[in-house]
Amino acid sequence: MKEARFYTPTEDGAECRLCPHRCRIKDGGRGLCRSRECRNGKLYALSYGKPCALAIDPVEKKPLNHFMPGTHCLSLSCTGCNLSCRWCQNSDISQVEPEQVESGEWSPEELVNAARRNGLPSIAYTYTEPFTWWEYMFDIAVLAREKGLKNILVSAGYVEKEPLHELLPYLDAANIDIKAMDDAIYRKYCGASLAPVLENILMMHEAGVHVEITNLLVTDLNDSEPQVSALCRWMVDGGLQDVPLHFSRFFPRHRFTDVGPTPKSTLLKARDIAYSLGLKTIHLGNI
Repeated sequence: MKEARFYTPTEDGAECRLCPHRCRIKDGGRGLCRSRECRNGKLYALSYGKPCALAIDPVEKKPLNHFMPGTHCLSLSCTGCNLSCRWCQNSDISQVEPEQVESGEWSPEELVNAARRNGLPSIAYTYTEPFTWWEYMFDIAVLAREKGLKNILVSAGYVEKEPLHELLPYLDAANIDIKAMDDAIYRKYCGASLAPVLENILMMHEAGVHVEITNLLVTDLNDSEPQVSALCRWMVDGGLQDVPLHFSRFFPRHRFTDVGPTPKSTLLKARDIAYSLGLKTIHLGNI
């Protein structure tokens, strides 16, 4: 068992300080992410060293279109997520307990060696929410940096400042998914809040991490002109006008199947809005 970082013991268990949920976990219980369990007053990272998904992907699949384009990365994931998006594309591994999914056993050294053996210049922490398996990601990232590999984060960005700050020196690129520019949508449909995500994107950008942003346009939810405009204005006002923005097409999934796919015309309109408000690079995904 790997003892987790970022927690405080309490009288009946532990308070996790990894993300803004600040879960108070009683002895024998788990946090909202299902990946961290309290045992005898200590918090443990259940999925450490147990990836449930390994693949070799084009870096553009992350999506990162402007970071080492044309190369491939070793993509890995463990179970767990601290959001509960109703339209989750990977709910079979993100919204489950670690023991509910088949996984392998790979040490950080074995993963870094696998990437080097296959001639891959980078490792991507992806598919679920990497911050819920922070300890594993961090140990791999440190070793990858020592061996000359790049580290890529694909995340919803919902994490506290301390763990993000500790990871930043080893992080080369990130694609962060902004669900909507509306805190009410975040809370109702994703079980999280907007402000920490925006703050963390700015923190990554200021630290020199190559950042790209994804916005999944969900039909009749966050795809209106005011929503798109609010996102673009926030990026411009925050000095992110040069950050690539990916508008991605929604398809019914998981617990959100009562609306149809995003019309392509909606994505084209979003692109026009983004350019008109001063963003420089727009990509359309899932089309």
